[in-house]
Amino acid sequence: MSRSDDVLKLHRLAHGGGSAALLGWLATRLGGWTGLVRHAGAGDPADPGGPGGPEQGERPPGAAVRGAAEMSARGVRSAVLHDAGSATLLFALDDRRALAAVLPLPHPAEAPALLADAVVPLALVLRAEEAERREARAAVAEARSREAVLRLLMGGQLPIAHQIAEALRPSLPDPMRIHVAECRSGRLAEVARLCQELTGGRAWVVRCPVYVRHLIMLVPADEPAASAGHGTLAGALTAVAPDCAVGVSGELPLSQAPTAYTQAFHALAVARGRGERHARFGPGPEPELAAREAGADWAGTLLAPLHAYEPRRPQDPDGQELRATANAWLNFGSHATRLLKVHRNTLAARLRLIETLLGLDLTRLGDQAALSLALRLTPGAGRGSGVAAPAGAPGLDAVLRDPQVTDWARAHLSRLTGPDAPAGARDTVRTWLAHDARLVPAAAALGVSVPGARKRLARIEALLERSLLQSPSGRYDLWLAHRAEELAE
Repeated sequence: MSRSDDVLKLHRLAHGGGSAALLGWLATRLGGWTGLVRHAGAGDPADPGGPGGPEQGERPPGAAVRGAAEMSARGVRSAVLHDAGSATLLFALDDRRALAAVLPLPHPAEAPALLADAVVPLALVLRAEEAERREARAAVAEARSREAVLRLLMGGQLPIAHQIAEALRPSLPDPMRIHVAECRSGRLAEVARLCQELTGGRAWVVRCPVYVRHLIMLVPADEPAASAGHGTLAGALTAVAPDCAVGVSGELPLSQAPTAYTQAFHALAVARGRGERHARFGPGPEPELAAREAGADWAGTLLAPLHAYEPRRPQDPDGQELRATANAWLNFGSHATRLLKVHRNTLAARLRLIETLLGLDLTRLGDQAALSLALRLTPGAGRGSGVAAPAGAPGLDAVLRDPQVTDWARAHLSRLTGPDAPAGARDTVRTWLAHDARLVPAAAALGVSVPGARKRLARIEALLERSLLQSPSGRYDLWLAHRAEELAE
């Protein structure tokens, strides 16, 4: 093989196979060890070109390491060292690394020229590979930062969320609508790109940290309604990606991002069953709006031990972290571990502590609903807030007897007995709630199979325009509405 053929082969390997393919071919061509070694003093532990780096997969022979040290000490760009039965040839690639070959004697005559010819394509491909790794690390860092912004918004920590968002761009929209898109994970990047194109880069887009097939988009409320000629942004997204479904919240201030997300999630449950594959959150007040006047003192009293909690050890969660844990668990159940980045045993231990502090039994749907309403009535509460709640604050039943709450409950439940309601919808919901929203015992009590009970609840989801079977679920609001109606009767 001529030198020109070797040079052509080196460049083809660098272009098509990368540094690993090029080094492997050199080793085979020369009949010895060929790889990369670091110069003396280039001790960056993150240096991918050092001994044992990804280009090599093994540590270089001692002869190559000694040769690199000698070459660096002398300040030369190439060197040849002879040991008993072998020769080490080294050529500098940059200020950190050298291409080395340890060959048995007598080594091929063309070895020095071949290694010298390999320096340029190898150095170029190594730089390209390092750039790709840096780009990948930057993408991971940005994704995690965006997820952190989402978590801060859900925890009511808007100032910090704004600071991080300003660095990443775009700014967080306020007021806004949240869109939740559900599609195959391979389509999420395409849907995110399309959303940015249609909104002129004004939407804040982040992958859902809990559901791998969900994309969360915070879109400015003043976004034109005729996106791409499809009437709405959601319509444009589903037109391009027909396998996707999109749920859209109402227009809300950024401070109500948790409510907006829950609305979008409920709308997504409706969108799955529609031909157009998108839906906007249906009308109807939220329970925290109806109960705000009557329930503020009750919520402050209930949550006071949580907000005042001081951990014994610095590494243990404080009241604010416990509040975030309660919110995450109520919204996502066991999937809260993904959002909180904790082990399931840690989540279980925190929930037991919350139960102890608040005197609740979180296996009971009624206590879950009470905690959910209290958290929504005290948005953004942190350490020390709510400690001095007024004495004699009402209990939950007193809050649910308030006329505004009664009116909300009747409006919320009216669809279960309306003309479009399937037969037995009210009894199905009552039975399901009476069994703490557990499907198996509810199905047994109804005298139907578990798939049959699931189908009934799926039809009721479409009727109520609320997600019931998947969290965030509307089961807490249903329980509160039924309890308020019972008390009114």
